[in-house]
Amino acid sequence: MKNALALVLAGAALASMSGCIVAPARGYGYEGGGEYVAPAGVVYVAPTYAAPGPGYRWEYHAHYGWGWRHPEHGWHRGWH
Repeated sequence: MKNALALVLAGAALASMSGCIVAPARGYGYEGGGEYVAPAGVVYVAPTYAAPGPGYRWEYHAHYGWGWRHPEHGWHRGWH
């Protein structure tokens, strides 16, 4: 009897969530004022070394994490 009740409650919970609307994730990049906006759920980590050259910006890479990126030369250390 307890298993049947648990199954009914789990089914009701699942059915109640099936119609949820999820907003699309906020994009990330540079806002109008030049401030970098990281993706939701990403914790900011300050740079551990100086920028490798002029034009590099501290940005978030989806696979490697935080690093320096140049708009023309790409990621420092060869990230893709």
